[in-house]
Amino acid sequence: MNNRYKALLSRAASQKRETKLLLEQLKRKKIKNLDKLFKRITEEIFYEIDCLDCGNCCRVLGPRINNSDMDRMSHYLGMRRAGFRNHYLTVDEDGDAVFKSMPCPFLAQDDNTCAIYKARPRACMEYPHTDAKYMEKKLDLVFQNSLYCPAVILILEKIKEEIK
Repeated sequence: MNNRYKALLSRAASQKRETKLLLEQLKRKKIKNLDKLFKRITEEIFYEIDCLDCGNCCRVLGPRINNSDMDRMSHYLGMRRAGFRNHYLTVDEDGDAVFKSMPCPFLAQDDNTCAIYKARPRACMEYPHTDAKYMEKKLDLVFQNSLYCPAVILILEKIKEEIK
């Protein structure tokens, strides 16, 4: 991970209280077009952020793997679903299928690319979940992701500027 991204994550960790307050404010204000605001700012921020320079999400956050994901990934790898499940997955305390270990078994450590990018889990496709519908319901998830994804802290800082 590059130094800029490390600094952003450090800033996010030191500003947890402020970030929580911002997200509580967003919940209370019932901002019209919150989804559009998040989507626009997410697109702007991802013009300057390159996930391949980071890869933190793939190192520390295990996605929930649903049945469609299992089917898609196992097919992509030329495996039977049961074999894929037995080799790569376990069930966590919430009853969700997740990778047996982190970092993600499909993350290339040297360049942060994904060996199954075209068939990656839906949670990975949608990460960091800042351009989804019904953002007011996802603000707790956004808070958690702000601690792991440098882009999220930038998105939240820009939103804070715009809603002043």
